[in-house]
Amino acid sequence: MKTPIPFIALTLLSFSLVLADDAVVMPQCGVCAHRGDKQYYPENTVPAFKSAVEKGAQMVEFDVKLTKDGKMVIMHDPTVDRTTNGTGAVADLTFEEIRNLDAGVKFDPKFAGTKVPTLEESLDCLPRNVWINVHCAPNAVVPAAKLIAEKGRLHQAFLATSLKAGLQAREAVPGIQICNMSRYPDVSRYARETIENKCQFIQLTIPCSAEDAKAMHDAGVKINYFYANTPEAFKKQRADGVDFPLTDKLDMMLELFRNEK
Repeated sequence: MKTPIPFIALTLLSFSLVLADDAVVMPQCGVCAHRGDKQYYPENTVPAFKSAVEKGAQMVEFDVKLTKDGKMVIMHDPTVDRTTNGTGAVADLTFEEIRNLDAGVKFDPKFAGTKVPTLEESLDCLPRNVWINVHCAPNAVVPAAKLIAEKGRLHQAFLATSLKAGLQAREAVPGIQICNMSRYPDVSRYARETIENKCQFIQLTIPCSAEDAKAMHDAGVKINYFYANTPEAFKKQRADGVDFPLTDKLDMMLELFRNEK
């Protein structure tokens, strides 16, 4: 019995994607564009993500929330009020209602007409060789993990969420990468639990000790830090072992990073 052609085509496509991902060299350190290139473009929009990558960001961060009808959209705040021309909670609005909003005009009239993107659109606009930092609301982690797997982005996209939510996502999608965002005040405990639960990333807001940084690096954990918007903060974080400082000042931090060596 002959194998159906559609199955063969799908198998070859899957195999080629695996080979392509094996050939991708992911950055070991660099600069994370917090909500994209938000200094010059409306935050959490496709133009901001594209600009960040074009400038050389090694990681792009954005925020995922669920609409009333369960669609995954990119929005930091619980409401749409600050960044769009609408009002109301994301969770109380349908995807169509959010899609009809303008996500650019408040930032600058020249960006009028910019839409609130979906998670799928955000993944699709980014290349396969930058880290994608998906800061995910707990109720969105499982659908986000499934979409990341479906889009073939498991090698680069990771869920930044609480440890509990991240482990739930891992049950649904065993290959999903997790950034522990539990953010305990006890940084040594935070580092230890990140290692014990085999998370690939951690996001600090308090400096860790040199010993904790070494232990995490030895375990393959990459260290993100929120945030660095001054040269002094960036240089200190890098000296302390931070791999990817998050920043709102992308141009400045990329220049500092390029001048490190």
